[in-house]
Amino acid sequence: MKKQTRPVRQARGQVLIVVALSLLVLIGAVGLAVDSGLGFIVRAKLNAAVDSASIAAARAVTQGVGQDAQRASAQAAAQKFFAVNFPTGYLGATPTFNNPTITFDGGKVTVDAAATATVPVTLMRVLGFNVLNVSASAETIRKDLDLAFVMDTSGSMSSVGPTVISSAQLFLTQFNPSQDRMALIHFSYGAEVDTPINTVARGFNQAAMSTAIGKYSFSGLTNSSEGVWNARDQLNSIALANRSSLRVIVFFSDGSPNTISSVFKFKTPADCTTPGALVTGDGTTTGTPAGLWLINKQGTTAAGKCNQNTNIVKDLDPAALPLWYNAHNPTNLPALQEFPVITGTPRSVTNDTSSNAATWTNVNRASRNLLEAMAAKSRAEGMYVFTLGLGSELTAANGPPPSDKGEDILKCMANTPDALSRCVTAGAGQPVGIYCHAATADELKPCFAKLASAILRISM
Repeated sequence: MKKQTRPVRQARGQVLIVVALSLLVLIGAVGLAVDSGLGFIVRAKLNAAVDSASIAAARAVTQGVGQDAQRASAQAAAQKFFAVNFPTGYLGATPTFNNPTITFDGGKVTVDAAATATVPVTLMRVLGFNVLNVSASAETIRKDLDLAFVMDTSGSMSSVGPTVISSAQLFLTQFNPSQDRMALIHFSYGAEVDTPINTVARGFNQAAMSTAIGKYSFSGLTNSSEGVWNARDQLNSIALANRSSLRVIVFFSDGSPNTISSVFKFKTPADCTTPGALVTGDGTTTGTPAGLWLINKQGTTAAGKCNQNTNIVKDLDPAALPLWYNAHNPTNLPALQEFPVITGTPRSVTNDTSSNAATWTNVNRASRNLLEAMAAKSRAEGMYVFTLGLGSELTAANGPPPSDKGEDILKCMANTPDALSRCVTAGAGQPVGIYCHAATADELKPCFAKLASAILRISM
């Protein structure tokens, strides 16, 4: 039988077809890998840009009066941040980013942002594809906020008063006047609630608060615990069902406390049966105890024999200090006995007021104990505490032994990781705040901005 063979030319043609098809598939596979990788890179960049735009919008929604103005502010910030984070022409991509949707719901603001981008392909064109379409979306929820802003207006800040005022006024503008709630409190001998917090409606009167701050005068001593007591009281005055999911105390001071409020015993009990503030003067010497002063005013002496000025010790009972802080509980109801005055820890306090030196020692120690205890109780109730300290005095030990630094007290209040070991309670589930030290008045605005930024960050 004659053997038949395939023509060589035909076989070569078939091989060329197979090679061409294989090459086409190979190029398509390589193109898929290369162009898909490019698409993943662009999508990652797009995701980051949309995330930053969404967060920027949530922060900027505090600006403006009324929802329309706040929505416009948020959308403008979103567009700006998207453009910065996804530059024009990035890897040849063409992005589309429309204004995010801003939804107001009570005290909560939801920002929904989305973007797309078309990415030109290279090798995938052999498979009939000209572009890849990628997309990204993000949602940021800014929780409602209840905030108590506590300002020290003692006399030691009189030389930098204008800077303190302008810095505090600027701090107010970082929050949403129609969505957030805020109380404003200032203290020296006593504490005044300039603007109570809204207990039902959302919002706060930013203009009225700014005006109140602008009228601050700086005089008197430092009754810090009275300021914090009022801050906690303001936040707790809101019914549980109506409270915000984020509650914050912001406390500003330039020194250690040296004054406490309570009902003190007099040698002649009938001389004074009402609460007053007992001051002890300079925190670095033995001072001269004086008082009593009204607990709800910056610098007004108590009426009648409650005020003995610098002769107060000779009229006080030799054991004048109460067992418990009772400035707002003059009848000593057991249910309201929250903060011990006479205690062995963290600073030992006795009720000895038999001399100027003993009174100075015990009142100074009690003032520091009370401040830390009130901040700890606030945190235990779910409140964040943020503190800001001004000046070099905070970094030097002062007061009766064991002398301590003002900044250590402020760190303890905020429950910062670098606070004294006896103060740190993060493991107990208490909120961890921030302490910022402004060494000079010029550093006040940056410090206030740092606190505002941290508060806004935890509100998202």
